[in-house]
Amino acid sequence: MTMSDNSVARLNQIKNPSFKAFKQINMIMALTAASTLSMAADDIRTTTLTQTSHQTIKPSLKQSPKTLPAKPQAYTYGVRPFYLVNDMDAGPLKDELMSCSAQTPSKTDFSIAHRGAPLQLPEHTYDSYLASAQMGAGILECDVAFTNDGELVCRHAQDDLHTTTNILATPLAEQCTVPPIIDANGVLTNADSIECRTSDISVNEFKTLTGKMDAADKTATNLNDYMNATAAWRTDLYSQNGQVLTLKEHIQLAQSLGMKHTPELKSPAVTMPFNGYSVDAYRQQLIDTYKDAGVAASDVFAQSFNIEDVDYWIKHEPDFGANAIYLIDDSNETATGKTFDNNDPTTWKHSLTNIKARGIKTIAPPPWILVTTDATGKMIPSAYAKQAKALNLDIVTWSLERSEPLATGGGWYYTDLDKAINNDGDMMTYIDVLAQDVGVKGIFSDWPATVTYYANCKGLS
Repeated sequence: MTMSDNSVARLNQIKNPSFKAFKQINMIMALTAASTLSMAADDIRTTTLTQTSHQTIKPSLKQSPKTLPAKPQAYTYGVRPFYLVNDMDAGPLKDELMSCSAQTPSKTDFSIAHRGAPLQLPEHTYDSYLASAQMGAGILECDVAFTNDGELVCRHAQDDLHTTTNILATPLAEQCTVPPIIDANGVLTNADSIECRTSDISVNEFKTLTGKMDAADKTATNLNDYMNATAAWRTDLYSQNGQVLTLKEHIQLAQSLGMKHTPELKSPAVTMPFNGYSVDAYRQQLIDTYKDAGVAASDVFAQSFNIEDVDYWIKHEPDFGANAIYLIDDSNETATGKTFDNNDPTTWKHSLTNIKARGIKTIAPPPWILVTTDATGKMIPSAYAKQAKALNLDIVTWSLERSEPLATGGGWYYTDLDKAINNDGDMMTYIDVLAQDVGVKGIFSDWPATVTYYANCKGLS
């Protein structure tokens, strides 16, 4: 992207505070106002198809600062899974899933919360995490980035604060790597190049931000339009609180909800070492944070798109490395000079045999890499999925409920599946192929209730 001269100058003015590597800070658990699901609680209770479990999540953090609730949280599906089942094409799978409409919701590790429940609640926020737990997700994700004083925080990328928080509406905007530039007429002139990183600010400054739905209008001429760009098929109805969390806070919340952990180490947006902070120190700090919190290695599924991160954990933290997940997509696993083809091994950067030989036990490609279609348009496992299964690699996949309505094809997560997918109900068929034919061990979802409903119906724990 082309940056203005002012933006380039700003890039050369990044603050360079000393890193307080592995600094211990007191937990800041100012957990705020009551979280909400995708619909009002009264709507949930009065929906005839929706069932609320008498099973509970114990203990749970109260939806106000630092205290436990008087009552535990109940599991609920809400209405969306029933909408999807009703929208399915007629057939045995629809009949089977319809027959489970009165089942009691329960927690399942097959349902993995992708950044919480960001289909409708701001990703990596307290409300979003809590909603995912209430939908029965058994594993909770924190994408991990670092601040300029060496604390780990939950953000999808080190350089996404301008799209996932309100930083541009605060004085901290001036500290951004590429801050907004407003000309003499009050016009925003660099909407296409604004960039705010977690490494631009301290952890205390990070905690003053409010998370919002991930969106930005890169053509906007004012900050209001830039920030308020949520897709029409999502909502800002549940974006009022948006409490962001450090990794330490995230771990405490997941523990209190009885959930397992899947942190993803995000690639640094800055040149490493950063003020003396090395990539290895970053890799180790992630694991040490879980060890310091007393979390068993068996309950942590550390992830990365960088295969060297997984190699490091296997070598230096073998207990955690045994559960480490290598994230795969066409951006990091396409052979040089090729276009990734899930049915052509010559287009894959690493052979699956090589990946297994490194000691990696679990891979996580997006679902379209695992599924293809036959001559009749039926979804079937891809060559990639078949080879992974033959090598006894465990497979999880990411992420469902992240796309626009499927009548228009659903976008990247449904690549080359247009012959099989043309309505929202096809998502349940997609899940079934992934679970039964591919044999995935879990599915990340931006709305975990969908996967939870399927898993509960099929008896997947």
